[in-house]
Amino acid sequence: MGPNLRKTEFAEAAMLGFSLSQATVADPKKFQHRHRAHLRARFLKGGERAVADFELLELIICRAIPNRDVQPLCKILLKQYGSFTGVITAPENSLRKIRGVGQAVVNELKIVQAAAHKMAQLQVLNKDVLTSWGQLIAYCRSSMAHLVHEQFRVLFLDSKNILIADECLQSGIVNHVPVYPRQVAKRALELDASAIILVHNHPSGDPEPSPADIAVTLDIIEALKALSITVHDHVIIGKAGDTSFKASGLI
Repeated sequence: MGPNLRKTEFAEAAMLGFSLSQATVADPKKFQHRHRAHLRARFLKGGERAVADFELLELIICRAIPNRDVQPLCKILLKQYGSFTGVITAPENSLRKIRGVGQAVVNELKIVQAAAHKMAQLQVLNKDVLTSWGQLIAYCRSSMAHLVHEQFRVLFLDSKNILIADECLQSGIVNHVPVYPRQVAKRALELDASAIILVHNHPSGDPEPSPADIAVTLDIIEALKALSITVHDHVIIGKAGDTSFKASGLI
């Protein structure tokens, strides 16, 4: 540990009955064990608001690296990916390029990501998605906001606007994904969907629709109109937020 440790770290050491320097020099593993026990207790008592982002990452990553101080690694990851969410959603091949990140660390991060996505998914299943719009956007953001490539998804709804399928129909390069109206129409008919919501992400982070986004949306609406299938909305997901075509008056 360096000389510029936070005051809270000294305070935690004092609460454990010894000075930080004494603990580090005498038995660093014992100090690390006690430090993490105190950190877990603080988290369990106060929840995520009681710990900083790097401390929350520490609680996750120390499961993969139990006998090492992982705080420096956690701070590096946050600096690299910008936020806690950015870290857990980062691509595996990108994470492995960070010194100190092995498969065990990747596994722990991806378990947390999967759990977060599953929780968001459960908020929209078997519900009228139009009256649960906030939960729907949270669900889409959990799976798409931090993707490095563009992805085009279609949410298929029944006659009561209940989500019956969420499918990625196309994945593309960083700034483009090919979308074919006939492909959307074919899948909607196969699922006997009454309506759909289009969703895609902008890896640039800016959710502003492009002229191509608007054009393909209008083409899909026209293709599905003849089949009596409604396009409720097209939502673009970006790191900076999201844009609804319907709310923006584009459809």
